[in-house]
Amino acid sequence: MHGRHHHHRSGFVPEATSGERSTTRVQLEMPPQAMERLQRLKEKTEAASYAEVIRNALRVLEALVDEHEKGSEFALKRTNGETLAYKIFV
Repeated sequence: MHGRHHHHRSGFVPEATSGERSTTRVQLEMPPQAMERLQRLKEKTEAASYAEVIRNALRVLEALVDEHEKGSEFALKRTNGETLAYKIFV
């Protein structure tokens, strides 16, 4: 936002971009431990940006919430064949 600064308490700063998609700039304050987790995930997933990591995380969380709302239960299957219940939403 060239020369203009808009401050919103919510942390969401609308910003139009050229092209067919518009975006919203989000400024996040994260404690060091959360930032380290974000950095590790960016490296492990070879994401191009922190925004890509967050977009991917939102897609996964949305899918899990949708399944949870339908009554689905979650389980993990370990490499040794062991299956265990995985309580995501408690």
